[in-house]
Amino acid sequence: MHISRRSFLRDGVAAFTVSMAAPAFLSEVARAQGAAARNLVVVYLGGGNDALSTVVPYTDPFYYSRRPSIAVPAGQVLQIGSDASNKPLGLHPRLTGLRQIFDEGRLAVIQRTGYQNSSRSHFEGTDIWGTANPASSQGIGWLGRYLETLPSPTDPLVAWNTTRETPRALLSREIGVPAIPDPRGYSFASPNSGSAALDERAAQTRLSAYRPSDHPMLSLVNGSALGALETLDRVATVASYTGTVTYPNNGFAQALRSVAGSMVRGLGTRVFWVQTGGYDTHSAQGVANGAYATLMSTLGDGLFAFYSDLRNQGLLSSTLVVQFSEFGRRISENGSQGTDHGAAASMMVLGGGVRGGLYGTAASLDPAASNPTLENNGGDVRYETDFRSVYARVLDNWLGASSVPILGADFRAGAPNFI
Repeated sequence: MHISRRSFLRDGVAAFTVSMAAPAFLSEVARAQGAAARNLVVVYLGGGNDALSTVVPYTDPFYYSRRPSIAVPAGQVLQIGSDASNKPLGLHPRLTGLRQIFDEGRLAVIQRTGYQNSSRSHFEGTDIWGTANPASSQGIGWLGRYLETLPSPTDPLVAWNTTRETPRALLSREIGVPAIPDPRGYSFASPNSGSAALDERAAQTRLSAYRPSDHPMLSLVNGSALGALETLDRVATVASYTGTVTYPNNGFAQALRSVAGSMVRGLGTRVFWVQTGGYDTHSAQGVANGAYATLMSTLGDGLFAFYSDLRNQGLLSSTLVVQFSEFGRRISENGSQGTDHGAAASMMVLGGGVRGGLYGTAASLDPAASNPTLENNGGDVRYETDFRSVYARVLDNWLGASSVPILGADFRAGAPNFI
């Protein structure tokens, strides 16, 4: 079977090792791969979030005329003040926890983020946000490039992906990022028990220590497997973490609880990736009890539990959460009471060190051809803030890296001052 470097990097050690028909216990190790320092938690909303339902321009009459069935009623929005253009805005009514964080001055809402000629493709759009290069959706990711700047040797748990497939943003030529959706399943699986299982683990550790310089693919596989073996016991301590608050019983919130647990246990992870899907709302988007309301409850309740837990644990000031999606959605609702793929969206940043508030300006939703805040014949919101300027602010001001070589250009001048 031919395994390309691209597919190997994309799918991780698990897919490569399993495809080579390795022994069962080694395959399980491969699947398992998959403190005081500042932490970055990236929250990705898969599917293309409808920013106009998350941050609602409730005084814009065109918002209601263009969305007669799915617009959030003005009386239900959670008002958060006016932006620099004096446009009043509010959060979706299910985001009560985020409104509380906003009121505490620890939530930044960055409007109209994106890039020129936005891709409307889920796959390409996601990869562009991952590479931080609209001209190329292939190659390693911006976070992967950041990880490569850290002093060597890096800890095997320097980054933690809570999904099964490594996202483009974390792909690196040098650093393998473990995929740990659930720490309870991160273990050395053996058909035996007792001393026999311990012997198997020791044998696999010796085998993985072999890293030939003339076989870089094998070296990367073995190095990643060794990293997994060396971190099994550390990750196991996270499985018992329950938190100081009750987390919602869904995958998104439980992933955030694991992230909090790894911080509390001092595992040393610096970058976390948490993902939740369902945002491709082409139909039945609804208002009060529709699909989108459920998405907002999942997002808001999970983030508020995480925020509260970290605050109780004294870790909020050392944690930054950055949330985004691959694109926004069209302004007018479609014939199925949903919204189709659009352009500019919104980003949110929260944490103990965040200067909260509204950044950027909301678009006027007037479809007139003379409206400079819209594009695509007035169908989509035009971007105002390059998403890479947000990355630059995170890299320079939070992670202490140099954003210019990592991002391949200087985006600092347009970066919103949220930290």
